[in-house]
Amino acid sequence: MINRIKEFFREVKIEIKKVVFPTKDELIGSTWVVIITVIIISLFLGLVDLGLSKLVGIALR
Repeated sequence: MINRIKEFFREVKIEIKKVVFPTKDELIGSTWVVIITVIIISLFLGLVDLGLSKLVGIALR
Protein backbone atom coordinates (compact mmCIF):
# COMPACT_ATOMS: atom_id res chain seq x y z
CA MET A 1 0.00 0.00 0.00
CA ILE A 2 2.80 2.42 0.90
CA ASN A 3 4.57 1.66 -2.38
CA ARG A 4 1.42 2.48 -4.35
CA ILE A 5 1.14 5.83 -2.57
CA LYS A 6 4.81 6.60 -3.26
CA GLU A 7 4.34 5.67 -6.92
CA PHE A 8 1.29 7.90 -7.13
CA PHE A 9 3.21 10.91 -5.83
CA ARG A 10 6.13 10.16 -8.19
CA GLU A 11 3.70 10.19 -11.11
CA VAL A 12 2.13 13.40 -9.85
CA LYS A 13 5.58 15.01 -9.73
CA ILE A 14 6.28 13.92 -13.31
CA GLU A 15 2.92 15.20 -14.58
CA ILE A 16 3.14 18.55 -12.79
CA LYS A 17 6.41 19.23 -14.65
CA LYS A 18 4.46 18.98 -17.93
CA VAL A 19 1.96 21.69 -16.92
CA VAL A 20 2.37 25.06 -18.62
CA PHE A 21 1.06 27.79 -16.35
CA PRO A 22 -0.23 31.02 -17.94
CA THR A 23 1.74 34.24 -17.68
CA LYS A 24 0.37 37.16 -15.69
CA ASP A 25 -0.78 38.93 -18.87
CA GLU A 26 -2.52 35.81 -20.20
CA LEU A 27 -4.25 35.33 -16.85
CA ILE A 28 -5.46 38.94 -16.75
CA GLY A 29 -6.69 38.70 -20.35
CA SER A 30 -8.57 35.48 -19.67
CA THR A 31 -10.11 36.95 -16.54
CA TRP A 32 -11.45 39.94 -18.50
CA VAL A 33 -12.94 37.62 -21.11
CA VAL A 34 -14.74 35.67 -18.38
CA ILE A 35 -16.01 38.81 -16.64
CA ILE A 36 -17.31 40.35 -19.86
CA THR A 37 -18.92 37.07 -20.95
CA VAL A 38 -20.68 36.70 -17.60
CA ILE A 39 -22.00 40.27 -17.78
CA ILE A 40 -23.32 39.80 -21.33
CA ILE A 41 -24.99 36.47 -20.54
CA SER A 42 -26.52 37.80 -17.30
CA LEU A 43 -27.98 40.81 -19.15
CA PHE A 44 -29.38 38.54 -21.86
CA LEU A 45 -30.93 36.14 -19.34
CA GLY A 46 -32.31 39.07 -17.33
CA LEU A 47 -34.03 40.45 -20.43
CA VAL A 48 -35.40 37.01 -21.36
CA ASP A 49 -36.69 36.54 -17.81
CA LEU A 50 -38.30 39.98 -17.81
CA GLY A 51 -39.95 39.31 -21.18
CA LEU A 52 -41.23 35.89 -20.18
CA SER A 53 -42.58 37.16 -16.87
CA LYS A 54 -44.46 39.92 -18.73
CA LEU A 55 -45.90 37.32 -21.14
CA VAL A 56 -47.00 35.05 -18.32
CA GLY A 57 -48.52 38.05 -16.51
CA ILE A 58 -50.49 38.98 -19.63
CA ALA A 59 -51.57 35.35 -20.20
CA LEU A 60 -52.85 34.97 -16.64
CA ARG A 61 -55.01 38.11 -16.64
